Amino acid sequence: MSTTKKSPVLYWIFGLLVLAAVLSAIYYTFYYASAPVYFAIGNGRLEANDVHIASKLPGRIEQVTVKEGDQVIKSQLVVKMDTKTLEAQLKQAESQVLKAKVERQRAMAIVEERNSECKYAKKQLQRTQDLIQRNFASEDDLDTAQLKVETTQAACAAAEAMVEVAEASIQAAQASVERLKADLEDSSITSPISGRVLYRIAEPGEIVASGSKILTIIDLSDVYMTVFLSEMDAGKISMGSSARIILDAVPELPIPAEVSFISPLAQFTPKVVETREERSKLRFRVKVSVNNAFLQDHIDLIKPGMPGMAYIKLNPEAEWSDIL
Repeated sequence: MSTTKKSPVLYWIFGLLVLAAVLSAIYYTFYYASAPVYFAIGNGRLEANDVHIASKLPGRIEQVTVKEGDQVIKSQLVVKMDTKTLEAQLKQAESQVLKAKVERQRAMAIVEERNSECKYAKKQLQRTQDLIQRNFASEDDLDTAQLKVETTQAACAAAEAMVEVAEASIQAAQASVERLKADLEDSSITSPISGRVLYRIAEPGEIVASGSKILTIIDLSDVYMTVFLSEMDAGKISMGSSARIILDAVPELPIPAEVSFISPLAQFTPKVVETREERSKLRFRVKVSVNNAFLQDHIDLIKPGMPGMAYIKLNPEAEWSDIL
């Protein structure tokens, strides 16, 4: 009767599998399952807000100064639009201002002329009235002098209206100049925040409509993780509660954080929560924000989208464990 001998390789493979299972259990125990009872735990991904850079005016892109992945600082020039048409319109508007000012000077000269005529007509009327009293003038002469006064007064009013029209023309032309200067300034687009370029959507030479997106910049000054806690845990935390975030990629680096938002209403957890049982429960959405000083020191390490766990103190007097 023959006996079949098992290969030693199978024993080695079995031993390695057992060792891997034991190490995985130890890892889970010390990094995830060992949180004290004074801590709430939630899983999630790092998130940050996106800012879309768009052109206020339609036109052709002349230059995009950054590429995807670049770090940008607030007020840094990121996009330059072609301004040749605007510059030509500005020169035309400035010429209209000068023209309107010349028209105002002309209208003011006419006002002076009409005022002189009006004064003369009034003097003539006075003389005619004196002559009437001495019987040296007729009623027709008086009517003619009176009509001349009324005519010159109407001419004075018309001339003064011309001055007002010229003033309005100056203001309208000046407003066009200011608008075009503002449009020229808006043609140099700067970043409203410090962050990292996530998407470069349009390229130099492309013609874009008003409001068209050119860049997307991710705001790295406010990186956070959204977790969902039970009503028991949510009721024990408050704004500013101390927290730690452990990322799957770098579990040896606890990230200091704090609670920056607690939803006032319970909700069913979204599909990103792993199990159907958890999704069927009402939870409170909690936002845990990364400490800004830590964030600036590890700006290249912290990347939105990285998964991990958030640990939140339920008792302010509780001490963080060695792994947190």
